[in-house]
Amino acid sequence: MADGASGADVGVVETRFAELFTAADPLRLDSGATLGPVTLAYETYGTLAPDRGNAVLICHALTGDAHVAGVHADTDKVGWWDDFVGPGRVFDTDKHFVVCSNVIAGCSGSTGPGSLNPATGRAYGLDFPMVTTGDMVRAQRALVAHLGIPRLRAVVGGSVGGMQALQWALDYPDVVGSCVVVASTTRLSAQNIAFNAVSRQAIMSDPDFHDGRYTEHDVVPHRGLATARMMAHITYLSEEGLQLKFGRSLQDRDRVSYGFDRDFAVESYLHHQGSKFVRRFDANTYLYLTKAMDYFDPFPDAATAARALAPVTSDFLVCSFSSDWRFDSSRSMELVEVLLRHDKHVAFQEFTTPLGHDAFLLDVPPYKATLKAFLDRRAEVP
Repeated sequence: MADGASGADVGVVETRFAELFTAADPLRLDSGATLGPVTLAYETYGTLAPDRGNAVLICHALTGDAHVAGVHADTDKVGWWDDFVGPGRVFDTDKHFVVCSNVIAGCSGSTGPGSLNPATGRAYGLDFPMVTTGDMVRAQRALVAHLGIPRLRAVVGGSVGGMQALQWALDYPDVVGSCVVVASTTRLSAQNIAFNAVSRQAIMSDPDFHDGRYTEHDVVPHRGLATARMMAHITYLSEEGLQLKFGRSLQDRDRVSYGFDRDFAVESYLHHQGSKFVRRFDANTYLYLTKAMDYFDPFPDAATAARALAPVTSDFLVCSFSSDWRFDSSRSMELVEVLLRHDKHVAFQEFTTPLGHDAFLLDVPPYKATLKAFLDRRAEVP
C-alpha cells in the first residue's frame, strides 16, 4: 500500500460478482436490443440490518468502479471515495449498509465491450449494444433485488452517478427513500456533448483502435485514450484551481525550450493523467459511457416531466460547486426547479471552492457535513 494511503477504517475489501441475467432471460435495453448474460461487479460496506432497511446505494461517475472504500484485497488500491465511507464518516457504516456496483458497459468486472460475446466467442468490442443510464439502473435494480434489499434508504451519486441516482428515483419510486444528486445535470448541454464527441473521435482515430478490436491485435489505442482523458480532465478542474496549482511554472527546467517539449508543469501533469488513465481504463468503455451521458434527458418536455415525477416520493438533496463549469450550478438549479414545480421535497446547496467539478470527490468540509447530516437524518426515520 502506498505511503499516505488510507483505507484503515474499512479495511481490506473484495469485489464480488453477481450474475443477474442470462442468454435465455436477458436484460432488455432501451434501444430494443437485449443483453445476456450480464454480470455486475459490486462491493458492500457495513452490515445489512435485520429488517434490511438500512441500505444506501452509491452510483459511480464516468470512470469510477465498485471499489469505493478500503484497501482492495487484490491490488492494494484505496477506494475512490475512501474518505467518505466508514464508521463515523459521511456514509457511516455503523448506520448504513453501503453498496456500489460497476455499471454495465464498464471495464472493472461488469459486463461490457471487453466481455466475451457468447454469440461469437470473441470480445464484444463495438458489437456491444448501446446502453443508456436507464439500462444501467435496471441492472443495478436487479443487483439490489439479488442482495435481498426491498427498499433503499438513499441513492447517492456525483456527476454521471448523479444522473443514475435521479434515474433511480424516477424509475423505482417505491424503492428509493431519498435521492442525492451532486455536481450533475438533467441533460448535457451542447458544449458537453461536443466535449464527449471530440474525446470519442480522438480514440477512434487512433491507428491502434482497429474498429474497436484492438485487443485482438494485442494493442491499446493509448494515444487517443490518453488525449481524451487529458481533455476531459481539464473540464474537471477550474481555471482558478489550475492557476493556484500550476500557474505558468516550468517543469524541471529554468527556461523554455523553444520547442515542443513539455515546458510547463501543467502540460506534464496532463500527460501524467493521460498515461495513468490508459493503464486502468478501457477505450471502448469510454465510448459507450460517454454516449450514455449524451442520451440522458429524463425531462425533455413539461408533459414528460409531469408523468415521470407523479409517482416519486423521494426527498432530494441537490449539491453543486461554485467553480464547476462542466456541470455548473445552473444545471443543478434546473433540476431543483422542476422538482419544486411538481411539489417534491428538495434541498439545494452550492459550495464555494476553487476545486472545480472534481470537488464532489474531495475534502470540502461543508459539503461533507451536509451530506452526512442528510444521510444521518434518513437513518433516524423508521
